[in-house]
Amino acid sequence: IRRQRQMCIRDRIHSMAEFAPTIILPCLERAGVADITEIGAEFGGMSTHLAQYCASAGGTLTSVDPSPKQPFLDWVAEHDEVRHVAQPSLEALQHLDCSDAWFVDGDHNYYTVHEELSAIDAICQRDDKPLLAFLHDISWPCARRDCYYAPERIPEEYRHHYSYDVGVHPDEPEPIQHRGWRGMGQFAWALHEGGPKNGVLTAVEDFLKVADSDERPLVFAHVPAVFGLGVILDADADWAEDVAGLLLPWHNNDLLATLELNRLRNYLAVVDWQDREAERVR
Repeated sequence: IRRQRQMCIRDRIHSMAEFAPTIILPCLERAGVADITEIGAEFGGMSTHLAQYCASAGGTLTSVDPSPKQPFLDWVAEHDEVRHVAQPSLEALQHLDCSDAWFVDGDHNYYTVHEELSAIDAICQRDDKPLLAFLHDISWPCARRDCYYAPERIPEEYRHHYSYDVGVHPDEPEPIQHRGWRGMGQFAWALHEGGPKNGVLTAVEDFLKVADSDERPLVFAHVPAVFGLGVILDADADWAEDVAGLLLPWHNNDLLATLELNRLRNYLAVVDWQDREAERVR
């Protein structure tokens, strides 16, 4: 009962698709994007927006996910403009062609995201294309704490101690038992927050330290809402100024960050109430 109720309320507003009409699709249009590669599909909430865009632009969507949900697979079978690659991202990226834009929303941990960005950047440089990447979950709770869907895929030197049985809360620095944001057996949290090589935002920052240079400057925007949207783009691209201008009002917006924190606290308060009610009726 607890898992069903938590997942039900989570589905109300958690997807990268929330950014599509206002931010993502206008960025794609301004950058003249046609072909897109997406890492992480799950139910296909974002995929439907991207596929529709690609179809209108005369391009294709390549969606990389080793184990998406059945509704996504059923949907892919009906759309010729979508190609599904059923491999983990770091395997798939070894043989993918370059795209005009990349979406990174798979496993939310330092190692995976850092390696995905490095591989994507290498592909772009190989094919002499400007980098345009959109990332989800760069704010709390994954900004500074690893989340593992498949911890066995993470090399031991990058894998923090973790548990499937704990939850996290924005007001609690340490993981908590039977409360907070929990994976309900679907994913695990690193047992500590912060420090080196921990979290999605840390992965982005470490990637930028190496990839951003005078020879090839990069721009990074952080939209602090709905678990955080990140955008990395090549500052020398013909469309860079236009896209950066669209992103600027949203970047590190204090009002958005305050509203997001309030939303998370309210969400977790409702989850606590649902948990107590479920215990009461057992």
